[in-house]
Amino acid sequence: MTRRALPKSSFIDASHGGTREQVLTAARRLIQTRSYLGFSFQDVAAAVGVRKPSLYHHFPSKEALGTEVLRVAKEAFRCWAQSVADRTPVDQFDAYIHMYRNDIRAGERICPGGSFIAGWDCIEDELREAVREIRAEQVVWLTGVLGAMLPTGKCTSPLASYVYASCQGALITARMTGRVEDFEEIMTQVQHTLSI
Repeated sequence: MTRRALPKSSFIDASHGGTREQVLTAARRLIQTRSYLGFSFQDVAAAVGVRKPSLYHHFPSKEALGTEVLRVAKEAFRCWAQSVADRTPVDQFDAYIHMYRNDIRAGERICPGGSFIAGWDCIEDELREAVREIRAEQVVWLTGVLGAMLPTGKCTSPLASYVYASCQGALITARMTGRVEDFEEIMTQVQHTLSI
């Protein structure tokens, strides 16, 4: 994998901004490390250093908070995709893998969208739709990049789904082992499969 400077994620850093931004950042971190079902409003309040009732000023429910975390994650991906749009398709693909590795922090966290899957039957329809939107956004982007990289006429939508699923699975594997190297090994095999 190419090691070049990558654009920073546009997700909000908890050390900057007001309480709402800090709540979003704390919730995202908890979602990525504990899963959506593995934290409470009290956990978010403690992470931010505010009382639980003050969270309701910003978000009327945990579902509203989760939905907003996913909306911000989707928008962050859009901004990231625009930031690499002037690169070659191969460099864009490499940047995508590195975005998963570095911005999501392979070995430490999982994707915000992917973290909802364990409790899929327990979450609200609005949350499910937000997760599906994140997946669709990335698969469409990958379809375009792979279409520009691979031989003409090769169907890229299934390949894009394969790459997306591989990234998600590699993040889960690396989170289990705590080794970013496990993510890298899986993604090297994906690149080899695609002959990149």
